[in-house]
Amino acid sequence: MLEFEQLIRELERTGHRRLVVLSGEAQWTLTQALTLRDALPGDWVRLDEHPSKAISGLLGREFRHAVFDASAGFDVAAFAALSGTLSAGSLLVLRVPPLDAWPGLPDSDSLRWSDSAEAIATPHFVHHFCRTIAADPDAIVWLQGCGLSLPPLPDAPDWQPASGAPQREQAEILDVLLGMPEGIVAVTAARGRGKSALAGMLLNRIAGSAVVTAPSKGATDIIARFAGERFHFMAPDALLASSYQADWLIVDEAAAIPGPLLEKLAVRFPRVLLTTTVQGYEGTGRGFLLKFCGRFTGLQRYSLSTPVRWAAGCPLERVVASALLFDDTLIDRRPEGEVRLTSLTPTAWESRPALAASVYELLCAAHYRTSPLDLRRMMDAPGQQFAVAETNPVIAGALWLVEEGGLSPELSRAVWAGYRRPRGNLVAQSLAAHGGSPLAATLRGRRVTRIAVHPHRQREGIGQALVRGASGEDYLSVSFGYTDELWRFWQQCGFVLVRMGSHREASSGCYTAMALLPQSEAGRQLCEQAQRRLKRDARVLSAWNGEKIPVEDGWEATLNNDDWLELAGFAFAHRAFSTSVAALTRLLLTVDMPLPALRGKMDGKTEDVGRKALLATLRNETAQAIESLDYLRSQQLKEDILQWQFFQ
Repeated sequence: MLEFEQLIRELERTGHRRLVVLSGEAQWTLTQALTLRDALPGDWVRLDEHPSKAISGLLGREFRHAVFDASAGFDVAAFAALSGTLSAGSLLVLRVPPLDAWPGLPDSDSLRWSDSAEAIATPHFVHHFCRTIAADPDAIVWLQGCGLSLPPLPDAPDWQPASGAPQREQAEILDVLLGMPEGIVAVTAARGRGKSALAGMLLNRIAGSAVVTAPSKGATDIIARFAGERFHFMAPDALLASSYQADWLIVDEAAAIPGPLLEKLAVRFPRVLLTTTVQGYEGTGRGFLLKFCGRFTGLQRYSLSTPVRWAAGCPLERVVASALLFDDTLIDRRPEGEVRLTSLTPTAWESRPALAASVYELLCAAHYRTSPLDLRRMMDAPGQQFAVAETNPVIAGALWLVEEGGLSPELSRAVWAGYRRPRGNLVAQSLAAHGGSPLAATLRGRRVTRIAVHPHRQREGIGQALVRGASGEDYLSVSFGYTDELWRFWQQCGFVLVRMGSHREASSGCYTAMALLPQSEAGRQLCEQAQRRLKRDARVLSAWNGEKIPVEDGWEATLNNDDWLELAGFAFAHRAFSTSVAALTRLLLTVDMPLPALRGKMDGKTEDVGRKALLATLRNETAQAIESLDYLRSQQLKEDILQWQFFQ
């Protein structure tokens, strides 16, 4: 271990950090990692199982050395976040399988993003990662059965750790903040640039009151350290629910807080500082500035570019950024010339890697919740397709499609009845689970999961051209947080609204909308049936949601065949109340029975019982009501639906 001891001394002198890749059988890589831990003093944080959960408790803190176990699955977002917690002079030790076998091995992390029932191999990402570390002169790769030879250390000047006083960039922003009469300032930075320290320094210097909020209190340790006794934290939802007032609101990792919640908080305080990490690995990025910060006129934007916790040119930061495509400069380059539409499949990561990478980079800039989990899905999940609007020197737009549907009739009926919720097939399953057709999920379609147009080429019809060039066997679909602006775009593309959700999305604060663009006769019939149902139910759903649904009011008070099937599904199977609420409303207008639980639920007056007990009572009363109307019909529907829970 003498070589590593010398390496650490050199890293401490230069302020750098290194990646050490241990490749081999799991027991061998573990033995080498433990040997390094025993030989080199440090914290030696270990992330093994469920790294995403573990990393949330580490963000906002600093450590010396860490080991990341990717021998069975590689959670790259947690890996990148862990790299950002390591101080100068640290090693990040990565355990991976033998490099020659790795591309063909199932990756357990794929269960989170591939929508496959079993873990899948991820050859495109593995090849990309291996190319990245092979091309980096400072990455240390130790293969089982081979000797270790550390790469030569480049010449680098001595590094002076931060003293705790503001660095030049921090001092300039502090001057602006301390002299600001009112307004909103957003400070973005990659990890290790001192944005949390800046927030703490501000707290320590202001004369008035202040409150800090963040996705988790544990991630505000650095702010608290610099703020001292001036640190006061409240969780975002608790702060919004309170009447608390202060001269300053400081929001750390602002892009990780739902936009509508953040907007409501920001307008309540005279002065607001928003800080957030860019470079994508926490689902943030340049899109935060483009999408959220653009809502506030007069918002001032600043960035911190110089590392504070380590020296500029850190080899670890460079290799992680290369492996996970943390390049946000595409948005600053202007796409020029005529647009050429190109179709891509995941094999483009091998045949045209630069073009495929630019798709991900544009999506990161346009959607600030795009993260490395999306990168893994784009590279290796089955059923992915992409369309690109190519120009020079960068792309002007990109469309990401996911194949859905094609379930067996038996499984589709089981989804409709609420007996099954297989992985994936977001819209296809919703068309069955929340729509009127038990066979809806048997149709095949492609869902638009992301679409982005470069800011310099918007309002030219590029987005519509990308959609027009796409096709699905029976339909194209889209699911989005409903806003009038978004819906206008999808209408212009020819989509028809077929569903509005009953709960606001945590990420957007909007109701989920789903829309279809039919591509076949079967798709057209499904689309017409779904929109007819939405129009018929819109009056009830709008009242239930407290927000008008943008379709014509097609209300009918009498029960039809679809209602009978819906009511039987609620009474005798597991259909959701929110899905059946319109049919239940018509039922209560039809029958002359007390039905106290149902009528109380509709009036917002429910008994003080548990949710499960109340739901059971609601189902029982529904069964009594439809049996009173037509006993034989209700029993036949019950017999049919109960059979749908048995399938191959």
